[in-house]
Amino acid sequence: MKEKKSILTNGLFQSIVSAIICILLGLLVGYLVLLAINPAGAGKAIQAIVKNYLNYPTKMAQMKYLGNTLVKTAPLLMCALSINCLYGALALKWSWLPCMLLALAAGALWGLIVGLLKAYRNVNEVISGIMLNWIGLYLVNTLLSNVKESTSPYTYALGKTNKAAMLPGGGLPAVFSNNGYVTIAIPLSIIIAVLIDILLTKTKFGYELRATGFNKEAARYAGMNEKRNLIMTLVIGGALAGLGAAFYYLSGYEQWEVTTSSVPGMGFNGIAATFLGGLNPIGTIFASYFLQHIMSGGSYLDKNIYPSQIADLITAIIIYLCGFVLFMKTVMNRMAASKNEKKLRRTGAESKKGGEKA
Repeated sequence: MKEKKSILTNGLFQSIVSAIICILLGLLVGYLVLLAINPAGAGKAIQAIVKNYLNYPTKMAQMKYLGNTLVKTAPLLMCALSINCLYGALALKWSWLPCMLLALAAGALWGLIVGLLKAYRNVNEVISGIMLNWIGLYLVNTLLSNVKESTSPYTYALGKTNKAAMLPGGGLPAVFSNNGYVTIAIPLSIIIAVLIDILLTKTKFGYELRATGFNKEAARYAGMNEKRNLIMTLVIGGALAGLGAAFYYLSGYEQWEVTTSSVPGMGFNGIAATFLGGLNPIGTIFASYFLQHIMSGGSYLDKNIYPSQIADLITAIIIYLCGFVLFMKTVMNRMAASKNEKKLRRTGAESKKGGEKA
């Protein structure tokens, strides 16, 4: 008879439970902070953050601001860091598709540099990536200073300068009460997440990438080209980041400020969304939306009582707790192993007792 496995060892169950624990703890700490600031309105304040666009009384307004949340969810899902697509759109006057490809190529190039340093010099990818962030930031500022408005530090409005570079809506804006920023980026990002999941779980190439990520020495011993796999992993990650930036800026939702002196945090939040999603591309879809939902929900707080940064605090706590997701999974595996061991001991004792009676 086939032994029934404990639900505690199920990967999907572990990911869902770990994510829920992170979310609930983050909301609890946020609520305690609200209580400390002003106990009277803490309950309504935490509800306002969680409800986000549902704070609006009409369906039309709710759908419009849901669209605003989704606009930011798509690039977060792609872990956006690069915005080279704007140069192609504003300076070269390209249409949206080649602009997207330019962003993808630029992100892949940045990932390639990190990958080569990791594969051949064992340079920590986090350190080299962060250092390259600043090089990329000031390079982008320099490039886009040629296409900025004369009276402000912002780049030209894409909708007025080159409408061909705007991502098409594909019928989606009408669904969201004519929110012109809602584009095909949203379904595209979901499709890409599904394709990445298929790549990682259903193909030999994906298996090698995962094996190298788990243990590159073991992968090399098994005959895999671990250097190539490391490089390709970071190239793919960089390409997705660049594509995410294209999804965001080619929607026309925001203009780039060429005096920006700090790296946009969306890419860093993307790391958190990955962990909150249980390191699973499909789980990351929901985690990306949830994080953006909470961040957007902060704007509905009563600013006379609470600072809007409370939502950022809750998000930061959830992000911090995401680092313990793997720990939580380990705990559940140990609990399942302990439960199974007790069961085997009990079965063995019963069998022994039955043999003695016989």
